[in-house]
This record gives sequence, structure tokens and C-alpha cells, in this order.
Amino acid sequence: MKFRRSRYIRRVLLSRRAWRVRLAFLLGAVLVGLVSSAFGVLSEQANRLFFRIADAEPWAPLLLTPFGLALVAWLARRFFPGSEGSGINQVVAALELRTKTKFLTLRLAAGKILLTLLGQSCGASIGREGPTVHVAAAIMYSMRRVARFPADYMARGMLLAGGAAGISAAFNTPLAGVVFAFEEMLRGFTPRLAGLVILTVLLSALVSMLFMDQRYYFGTVSAGRPDALGDWLAVLLCGVVAGLAGGLFAFLILRISGAIAPLVAGHGVAVAFVCGAVLVLMGVLTDYRVMGSGYDIAKALVIEAQAPDPLYPIYKFVASLASYLSGIPGGIFAPALSTGGGIGADLYRLLPVASLELMVLLGMVAYFAGAVKSPLTGFVIVMEMTDDQYTLLALMGAAMVGYGASFLLSPQPLYHALAQRLVAQQPPAARRD
Repeated sequence: MKFRRSRYIRRVLLSRRAWRVRLAFLLGAVLVGLVSSAFGVLSEQANRLFFRIADAEPWAPLLLTPFGLALVAWLARRFFPGSEGSGINQVVAALELRTKTKFLTLRLAAGKILLTLLGQSCGASIGREGPTVHVAAAIMYSMRRVARFPADYMARGMLLAGGAAGISAAFNTPLAGVVFAFEEMLRGFTPRLAGLVILTVLLSALVSMLFMDQRYYFGTVSAGRPDALGDWLAVLLCGVVAGLAGGLFAFLILRISGAIAPLVAGHGVAVAFVCGAVLVLMGVLTDYRVMGSGYDIAKALVIEAQAPDPLYPIYKFVASLASYLSGIPGGIFAPALSTGGGIGADLYRLLPVASLELMVLLGMVAYFAGAVKSPLTGFVIVMEMTDDQYTLLALMGAAMVGYGASFLLSPQPLYHALAQRLVAQQPPAARRD
């Protein structure tokens, strides 16, 4: 027994190689926290810049948005190929490939940040959360230069830790980051890496909290403890309606993006221009309220109970769809929360069986679960973003109902379906057996 214990101490606790691996994870976590914090601040400024331009010259977005999205699409195709879309699908694809560097270079990560900010400055209905996952995974993967380790085993652990840390730092939600690693990228997870992944997530979240003004993404919210029959009817109602809407969103992304893929390959800039025109039309119809990430609308719904126009979720749905199909870098998390919150507010107008705050949160969770097919991540994110643990069971119920309802329209997990397309485009030698 003593011999085994001493061998364990030499091999694990005192091993220089083991400490280099730990150092790689910890250094990467600090960098992820710093970069994510800076990205978050710049993202907010980019969104505000667009609205300042729209307020000063209401006609300016009519030119800025379609031409801006066309420019971003051209820059992505010309200088940063592989940066298009959310970024989570690239990370999932990298886990499936033997050669990961195509999607995980630091140059591509820098381009992802730059182009996402440009897209938000032009009014695109995109968020920073998916791109943060992509950037974080690239940073963590680059840490392999700090410590030499078996590429297949530890590189996959780096990707898992980076993806989870990206979610954690983007939303200030450490628990959601850990859940995301298990739920969305479970195939690459190995139990031996659990401690390092969790430590990476917590450290990146801590660094992010030190530099971000808000502790909670939406602020502290109290929707009350769901204990009445009406509250649970709201769980079922919001779960079914918002879940179906989220499933429809995922279905349209997969179906339309697949149908126009040949057109995008030859005329991607023109496609981005048309999508920008559709986006700005939705903006004109709503006084540009559907433009941008939707964070301000979602926060007003949750904190101040300020419901937007009844048609807001429909316009936001179309605006987010057009933004994604344009091919520019950008995520769907924040727009999904805004759309789902609007659906919850509309259901409250029709059937106020529970409080507005609760139905808004239920709509957010159900729509997110339906669109992304990650119900656990969805309700944990919203719970942590609002610091409201009393609604945990209700959020969990809405997430599972929305997740189940979405299968009627879209049975495929969105990011994994998009990732499989990327994997299929790679040469056979780069794929895993």
C-alpha cells in the first residue's frame, strides 16, 4: 500500500509533466476569462453604436445593414474562412476530427471576435455567446504548446474545457458551463478530465466576474415560488408553444441553409446582402427594436416587466433567422432568449395563468431548449442569470416540455447537425473512424 501511495505521489502530485498540464489548463482559463470579458464589453458597445446611428439618422440602417452584412460575409470568406456562424458547431466538429487546427487557430479566433463586433455594429440579430465558445476553445487548444501530452486525449479535454469556460464566462454562469460540457459536447468527455474541466470553468468565470460590472446577466429576479395550479399550467403552455417555435427555428436553419448551400458557395456576399435587406425590413417594422442581440429587450422583460409589441417575437424570429443565414459570424443564444421571452409575454396577454415574470422566463427556457436541444443547459443558464432558485422546478419542466415538443418539427440537435456538415466536407483522412 505504501509503495502504491508513494508511486502515486511521484507520478501525479510531484510530476513535472502533470503540473505542466495543470498549468496549461489554468493559464488557458485565465486567458479565456480576460478575453471573454473584453469581448463582452466590446459587444455591448457595438450594439449601442448601431442604435446611436439609427437614432441620429433613421434612414442610415437601410444602407448600413445590408451593405454591412455583405462586407462582413466577404471578410469572413476572404480572410477568416471557418469563422461563419455560431462557433459551437465548429467546436463540436473539431471533436470529431483528427486534424483540429483548421477550426481552432488563434487567427480565426481573433477574426471571430472582430467580425462578430462588426456584424453587431450593423444591427445583426446575433449574440456573442456562441462565438465566445469558439474563441475560448481556440485559446485552450493553443495551450497544448505549454505542455506536451497525447494529442487525442488531452486536446479533446482542452476543447471541452474551452467550450464550457466560454459559456461560463459569457453569461457569468459557472454551473451552466459545466452542464454544457456534459450535455452539448458529451461525446468527447472523459471522466479523468472532470476535475480540470470544472476548475477551468470556475477560474474563467471568476476572472470574468472581476472585470464585468454585473454579477448576474439579467440582474437579481424573483418570479415567486411556483405553487399554484396556474403556474404549472403556464409551464405546460409556455413549454409547448415556445418549444414548437424553437423547433421551427432550428428546422428552418437546417432546411434553408442546406438548400441555399450551393448558392452561398458561389454568391455568398449577395446572399448576405439579401439577408441584410430582410433583417432591416424587420427593423423598420419595429422601429429597429429587433436589431441587435435582444439583450436589452430580454432584460426589460425580466427585470421591469416591460412587454414589447405583440408581434415582436415574430419579427425577432425572422431577424435572427436572416442574420444566421447571411453566413456572418454570430451566435443565437441571446436572440433566442429575447424571442422566447417575447413569446412568454404574448402568452401572458392571451392567458395570464401566472405572473408575467414567470411566463417570460418559461418562454425563454422552452424556446432555447427547442432550438438548441440542450434543455439542461437552458434552465441552468436562466436560473443562474437571474439568481432565482425558486423557479428551478418550473424552469426544468418548461425546458423538458419545450425539448419534447420541438421534436415534432426538428428531431436533430442543431449544433450537431451543423457540425456533421462541416465534418462531411473534410477529407476522409481527417475524420474519425
